[in-house]
Order: sequence, then structure tokens, then C-alpha cells
Amino acid sequence: MASDLKPAFAYTIVYVKDVAKPVEFYAKAFGYNVRRLDESHRWGELESGQTTIAFTGQHQHETDDLTGVVQVPKSDRERPPTELCLVYSDVDAAFKRAVENGAVLVSQPQNKQDWGHRVGYVRDIDGMTVRNEDGKLCSPTKIRLNGTKTTKLFA
Repeated sequence: MASDLKPAFAYTIVYVKDVAKPVEFYAKAFGYNVRRLDESHRWGELESGQTTIAFTGQHQHETDDLTGVVQVPKSDRERPPTELCLVYSDVDAAFKRAVENGAVLVSQPQNKQDWGHRVGYVRDIDGMTVRNEDGKLCSPTKIRLNGTKTTKLFA
């Protein structure tokens, strides 16, 4: 009976300094619609297809006491242990909009021969790495592993 337990990915929660600021930032920089920002500014959500990107404060007694304190990078040479990957039909235009709206440029979009798609990286206003890509890997394709082998994904 346990084999019938199949999860549905519901949402990702991003812990931030000020909930309202990244909600507004993601709407402008990455083109998301705001689903919800509660009056206390302790919780915000963006519409993201079948899943939700949620934001909440870094320190809350409800979660700190239960699951531990959120650890944040101490310098620009460190990054959070999570990366958001956003897929666009025009990664260059999406990347340009993100930077024009306050995203910190990490790496301009470039073709990744071994990955089979185009990828660029920015950081959001809280230091989270955000990958912008064209999504070609998200459809049935072949990619190169270790520079020589080709493996078919998503048969």
C-alpha cells in the first residue's frame, strides 16, 4: 500500500528579511503575479503554475522553535543552499528584465553545450541564486554526460 503514496510538489518557502520586498521584486524582475501578501507581511505567495513560491520571515518562533533557525550566508562569497530555476521561452529578455529591476548579475546567459540549453544566473535582493534558462532540458532530449556519453532523458 505504501507504493501508492506519490507526492505532489505544492510549494517552496523562501525565508527572507522582509516579506513584502521580495514579493514585489519577483513580480517586477521575473514577471510573477502576486497571489497573496497578508496584512501582517509575514507571508506572501506568487502564482507559479501548478506550484507556489512562498515567502516568509527568516525568524519566526513558530518555525525556529520547531525546525531550527534559518542560516543565512555571511558574505557575498557564500550562497543559500537552495537555488530557484525559472524557465522562459526567451531567457535573454527575461534575464535583462531581472537585472533592470534590481537582480544582481552573476553570469550572463550562455549556451551550455553539455547541458543542451541556455542559462544565466542572478541573485535576488536577499542573495538567493536564481537560474534563468530556456527550458530545453525540461522536454524529452538527449544530453551529454562527462563530455562524451549521450543519455536519453524523459523517455
